[in-house]
Amino acid sequence: MAAANPSLPRVAPPPPPRKVEWGRARAALRRLIDDPERTEQVFELIDALAGNAGERLFQRFLREPDAAGLLARKPSLLAALSDLSALEQLPGDSLGRCYARFMREADLSAEGLVEASEEGGRERGEPLDADRTWFYERLRDMHDLWHVVTGYGRDVAGEAALLAFTYAQTRNRGIGAIVLAAIAKGPKSLDLAWPRYLLRAWRRGHRAVLLAAAAWEDLLALPLEEARRRLGVAPPEVAHPGGILVAEDDALRAAAP
Repeated sequence: MAAANPSLPRVAPPPPPRKVEWGRARAALRRLIDDPERTEQVFELIDALAGNAGERLFQRFLREPDAAGLLARKPSLLAALSDLSALEQLPGDSLGRCYARFMREADLSAEGLVEASEEGGRERGEPLDADRTWFYERLRDMHDLWHVVTGYGRDVAGEAALLAFTYAQTRNRGIGAIVLAAIAKGPKSLDLAWPRYLLRAWRRGHRAVLLAAAAWEDLLALPLEEARRRLGVAPPEVAHPGGILVAEDDALRAAAP
């Protein structure tokens, strides 16, 4: 086990262990299969199967060198990402400018992810302390930044690949369940091209630093390639020598939310 971070401020003790909610997970999965566009059901499924994955991730975060500074400041990543006009003033090859372009082209907003998570996520049970609340909200707000850093798109193949990457980072069994469903329902071939593609995405996430502990606000003005280097995220052409898969065919449409 890694040593504790001696520079950390006092953090509240862990909340009571959470149980896996199998019934809630099955109901969310059925709703998601019936309508893959219901993004809130992805959050519902992940939260129902999470158990203590969130707390384990938080404890990993606490051991990171930047954790003390981030907890002391508690910067609002949502605020930084919501101002697309300001991000569009950054250099053209910067992470922030690429993120703004991604959001504009997809007609997305950082607030939209908040709304989806509130509909289907962890908005129940005992309230968490301020440190954990900030951490989980920040983790939620990173999602589309991870799209940009990895290069995985919002098509079904891109979402499945990002989930495989995210599972390696978070070890959340709810995310893992969705990845397994994507493999099972995806295209079949003798060379196992689809599972191997997702395995590459998982390996990419496994080799990266803990993105949940990154000071993203300091990375937004950097060139995207430099941000990738600092995060340990292999460039797309290295992680996927055959290219990033972009697919909207019927088989893959059923494979990812």
